[in-house]
Amino acid sequence: MKSSLEFSRGMPRRLLAVEHTKIRVLREQAGLTPQELADRVGVTYRVVVYWEEGRYVPEARNVRRLADALGCATADLTGTPSGTETLVDLRYGAGLTAEEVATRLRATAAGGDLFVDAHKIRSMERNRQVSGWNWRKPECTGRLVQQLAAVYEVPVRMVMDAWMRTRPADEPPRLPERERYGPSASAVEGWEDLNDRQRVYLGEILRDDRMTEAEMWMRRQNQARVSPARQWRKLPFSLDAPTEVVGYTRLQQRLRSAGVHDQGAGATLHALERLGLIKVAKDRVEVAGVGEVDRTLVEITRLGRACARAGLGEPAEPATPAHLLSEWLWGVLLRVAAAGLEGLHESELTGKSLFYLAVGYRPKRQAHPSRGFIELRPRMAPGDTHVLEYRWHATALGQQHIAAYLHVYTDMYPVAAPSSQ
Repeated sequence: MKSSLEFSRGMPRRLLAVEHTKIRVLREQAGLTPQELADRVGVTYRVVVYWEEGRYVPEARNVRRLADALGCATADLTGTPSGTETLVDLRYGAGLTAEEVATRLRATAAGGDLFVDAHKIRSMERNRQVSGWNWRKPECTGRLVQQLAAVYEVPVRMVMDAWMRTRPADEPPRLPERERYGPSASAVEGWEDLNDRQRVYLGEILRDDRMTEAEMWMRRQNQARVSPARQWRKLPFSLDAPTEVVGYTRLQQRLRSAGVHDQGAGATLHALERLGLIKVAKDRVEVAGVGEVDRTLVEITRLGRACARAGLGEPAEPATPAHLLSEWLWGVLLRVAAAGLEGLHESELTGKSLFYLAVGYRPKRQAHPSRGFIELRPRMAPGDTHVLEYRWHATALGQQHIAAYLHVYTDMYPVAAPSSQ
């Protein structure tokens, strides 16, 4: 029987095992007899009976086969909540023995540098010291994490999270930096398909977006309140009121200087929107001396940004490293962590962020699980007689993630602000 440790709030988890009572329940739900299940898994009828009675424990390869036969995830058999997976969970999910993993890793440069064998795989999974000087080098374990992701057929971030749960005292593995390439062929083609007027519009929207980002950075440095990026990236384009009263927006002034701001502005914006390069929205604002007026907002999309950068001869923006969060999710994690021991009431976090960050969530049944950086904890009444409410807290891994990568996020998202969604 292989073992695993999960460090949640600093405490080790029970040894990984299939909950034998679930096998029969899931089999009956699937409408299978013990013999039919045995045939699908490739074992005898008696082995299935022994599994259901708890007399035998399925090996790693059979856990995966059981899950496939029953139409469930391996976590449904082991009882591992989504977002708490350790290294041994990932191996069981892949249906591989330690020997099989070691064999595959030895065929890679990363595995060869670490002289990987089955004993070292088990020691790694049990949070034991692994012999070999290279195992103490984060750049070496970072390359190993990448290879483990390929072997287990899961995202790199899942292996990184599982590693940090399993081995919390280790320095986090350092993933190899991604190479920066020139603009993609699709971005270049997208720019070339635009007419001269559309190119000017897209370029000026990109420049205004950057200027706004710099302004937000300055506000943050001066301890001023900064709205979430999803709000300030919507740039004011025009006001539905006489220009002699409300004047021109900064974007309109830019386009006027370029000689392309005229009655055809709306058509140009909608053409760029149809191509997926910008988003156009409307809202209403209060204007002194006029009252409420309609306002047109524009936001450059990722595709639009790539096309504009290609047209301006700039290198492609580096992608977010595989193990790090988007600006939106980073803001959510910061907000929960900032609540400290008090936590946030469960109603204060809603939306899709929970499916990417919270223990027990996954976007879809067959999708990869959440990061497990936040969790709901009960707040008990005096005397622990009943639960008063549930509150969101950062998990041990969430706190570890912040501590390990705060300096990286500060450079990536200098104006990131906490978000409720």
